[in-house]
Amino acid sequence: MKTGDFLMSNLLPVPRPRPSAWNRGRIVGQKRPLQPKHVWAIRVRLEIAGNLRDLALFNMAIDSKLRGCDLVRLKVAEVYVAGRVKERASIVQRKTGRPVQFEITEVTRQSVAAWIESPAMIGCADLWPSRFHDSPHLSTRQYARMLKGWVASIGLEPSAYGTHSMRRTKAAQIYRKTGNLRAVQLLLGHTKMDSMT
Repeated sequence: MKTGDFLMSNLLPVPRPRPSAWNRGRIVGQKRPLQPKHVWAIRVRLEIAGNLRDLALFNMAIDSKLRGCDLVRLKVAEVYVAGRVKERASIVQRKTGRPVQFEITEVTRQSVAAWIESPAMIGCADLWPSRFHDSPHLSTRQYARMLKGWVASIGLEPSAYGTHSMRRTKAAQIYRKTGNLRAVQLLLGHTKMDSMT
């Protein structure tokens, strides 16, 4: 080795190891929807556990196809009137500012009614009240953690599912049965087809 080579090697920056990425080992990209057998398995577990809030939230998330931010902000008055849960409800989406309607199935109406009539809901205006005093309703982060617990309880990989999985579950089932992409677009409240992917 020449003297100049030795000096040059000392002047070059020494490569440092890069810190690992925040998402290393996680499944990234679009989260998959739940399959009908997964929906059934989670419902059964929540019913057996007697968890009224989680069962009502799970059922409403699938029926409404709302984004997590809209789902956690639902008010009792938006889904419950004259002592019963509505068959159809309508809200204004936070992201788009557009109104969206959704059907509430019989199974969901029963679970939501049981939740609203429970002692934990006395005097609550929010459908999913927070247990923390600084927030009137569940946060989307709390909802996401609950979802991870639901999918893990039936042996699924939690990182493969997210709050958007709940939004896409019913739409995916309808698309599988009908093949009608326009119907799915309307159900999800999308204005452009490219936002469906």
